[in-house]
Amino acid sequence: MSSIIAPEQVNQIVHNLHNNPFEILGRHPNEQNGKVESWVIRAYLPDASAAWVVCPEERTEYPMESMHHPHFFVCVVQNPNLANYQLRIKEGENERVIYDPYAFSSPRVTDLDIHLFAEGNHHRIYEKLGAHHTKIEGVEGVYFALWAPNARNASVLGDFNSWDGRKHQMRKGSSGIWELFVPELTIGTAYKYEVKNWDGHIYEKSDPYGFQQEVRPKTASIVADLDSYNWNDAEWMEKRRHSVPLDQPISVYELHLGSWMHASADEPTKLLSGTSEAVTASESKQGARFLSYFELVDKLIPYVKDLGYTHVEVLPIAEHPFDGSWGYQVTGYYAPTSRYGNPEDLMYFIDQCHKNDIGVIVDWVPGHFPKDGHGLAFFDGTHLYEHGDPRKGEHKGWGTLVFNYGRNEVRNFLVANALFWFDKYHIDGIRVDAVASMLYLNYCREDGEWVANDYGGCENIEAAEFLRQVNSLLFSYFPGVLSIAEESTSWPMVSWPTYTGGLGFNMKWNMGWMHDMLDYFHMDPWFRQFHQNNLTFSMWYHHTENYMLALSHDEIVHGKSNIIGKIPGDEWQKFANVRCLFGYMFAHPGKKTMFMSMEFGQWTEWHDWVDLDWDLLQYSSHKALKQFLSDLNRIYKSEPALYSLDFEEEGFKWIDCSDNRHSVVAFIRRGKDDNEFVIAVCNFTPQPHSHYRIGVPEKGFYTEMLNSDAGKYGGSNMGNYGGKWTDDWSCHNYPYSLDVCLPPLGVLLFKLDRQKTQAALKGN
Repeated sequence: MSSIIAPEQVNQIVHNLHNNPFEILGRHPNEQNGKVESWVIRAYLPDASAAWVVCPEERTEYPMESMHHPHFFVCVVQNPNLANYQLRIKEGENERVIYDPYAFSSPRVTDLDIHLFAEGNHHRIYEKLGAHHTKIEGVEGVYFALWAPNARNASVLGDFNSWDGRKHQMRKGSSGIWELFVPELTIGTAYKYEVKNWDGHIYEKSDPYGFQQEVRPKTASIVADLDSYNWNDAEWMEKRRHSVPLDQPISVYELHLGSWMHASADEPTKLLSGTSEAVTASESKQGARFLSYFELVDKLIPYVKDLGYTHVEVLPIAEHPFDGSWGYQVTGYYAPTSRYGNPEDLMYFIDQCHKNDIGVIVDWVPGHFPKDGHGLAFFDGTHLYEHGDPRKGEHKGWGTLVFNYGRNEVRNFLVANALFWFDKYHIDGIRVDAVASMLYLNYCREDGEWVANDYGGCENIEAAEFLRQVNSLLFSYFPGVLSIAEESTSWPMVSWPTYTGGLGFNMKWNMGWMHDMLDYFHMDPWFRQFHQNNLTFSMWYHHTENYMLALSHDEIVHGKSNIIGKIPGDEWQKFANVRCLFGYMFAHPGKKTMFMSMEFGQWTEWHDWVDLDWDLLQYSSHKALKQFLSDLNRIYKSEPALYSLDFEEEGFKWIDCSDNRHSVVAFIRRGKDDNEFVIAVCNFTPQPHSHYRIGVPEKGFYTEMLNSDAGKYGGSNMGNYGGKWTDDWSCHNYPYSLDVCLPPLGVLLFKLDRQKTQAALKGN
């Protein structure tokens, strides 16, 4: 090969128009009779006035000459055994020595990777695409790989090249994957991709597969190592692998990490790696900053543990540019938000949750993404991740774009992302946001604003198949985890296995129950007698799905008021009603989710930039409500009858649901053991009943396990002196009955004390 090269080829490099710069740059052999005699080395160095090829093993240098352009350099090295060489570059008064990135030409994305990715079946594509610190031919650096099939050119940008897209031009493979190894880059390097379309328009993009991003408002990705953290949760993970979550108590504390509690802006941020002088996030209006993941370990975990919850559910923690989106408009699907620290800090937080027997559920948002210029929108100058037709590709009401689930590589991006959070961060579940918006092509669209599927229907068949793929793989790789759908319609079999035709989730939020309950408790108690159906209707459909009862963040924002503010009456009645609602919720079949602030009766709505009203806990009524919820969780977890048959018909039976005149219901919850059962009696009015009779299946003494009207909870302290003996009177088709004192706006839980009963019977 001659050192001569055509001017047109040089111009392609100089103007960043070549999709395979390795054909021109780097080292190229001069062969004679099949043997390498020398090497031609070419380099494009935009800021250089002179350059030399350095051969460290020979301890020699070869001067390079300009060719066709003052910054395009060439030289011939008469060394057939040339190994890794370096370039000494003179830039003004400065000189530096670098490894030539175009000397490392071996692609790291294999043909098998490309094949699986094109099929949509590369479950660990995040280990190939993105930025990975590695070693090639003995030299450390970062390997970059980017999927941008319709781009004309792509480059890596960063401080290391003055954000100049001419300096690190990438090579395009046949699959549309661009790649380049940049020697000597390290963990912590900030970078972006410069993507140029065929019209010459340039887009600077964050890495779709980037593991970390800068703190907003900056938008660059950061090279990160996710394999250096030493996990200490092997026992938890093994126990989870053998568990059946539907048979277990699941009580979830939903929270937004950024507004649960703040720290003073003057206080340095504590991180796992030490103390940072910089504030993790920009100061809020109150002169406060976010708590770091590391600080949340000390503050949040003891609080949740004291309340007795089994899990925390965090609103989306994938990187997002706008605080006010609460995390639901994601730009970095593989990057935990840097607002609260780095990836290792999040790993430590989850590790410590597991150490304290608390599972971690993450809100996951595969339904839409924002239009921010550095994100996925119009990624390679075309509608790559989203549908090109706005009738399919845009949620106008949300100002977001919809993923093209029919494109294999896009589906692969999302499927692998779901697996990624379980793989790298050991999370225990996902709550999939806005599933209904994915399943229906006409979701929030008027006639003429949507396109029917191939069968003329409004169902998004591609989205449904995508969800089935996610859930099938999720439970295959990670048995014992949770996949929860926020799905508000009557789409059938959402929480049924995929092999039965279901979507494959193992749980679904019961939005109907939530709305019925909030409507019911919003009424003046006198009118509740006319709306008994609100209490009982859920049991007509409860066993069609595996339901989770949720009182979520969506119900206490945008003018809806917090839970306690929705309820009529004086302050005493408000607190009594809240205890009644929570008591009924925990006695009702289904797992439980409650949003932060509800546990102590915050009056104000949730605001994402303000702390919870922690000062309220100095008042006895708020402190008592928190204690009630803690006791409720303790009883719930200790009684298998309240959770082990949540989704089986034999786990629930009405004793009486027809006493609408008094707005009272009574029912039995049973466990897998026939001897396990709990009796619940609920009075939804302020009118007490000193003698209220209910039928029970067995004779004996029934301990009053819970009385929501107890004095320690701020109630009137009406009750049953710790329990009641049965009478031999039949009632409600049962051979025995209890004459109970039913307090105002009260929930009572009774359990048969078999030991005391047997002792009394023997004494008789």
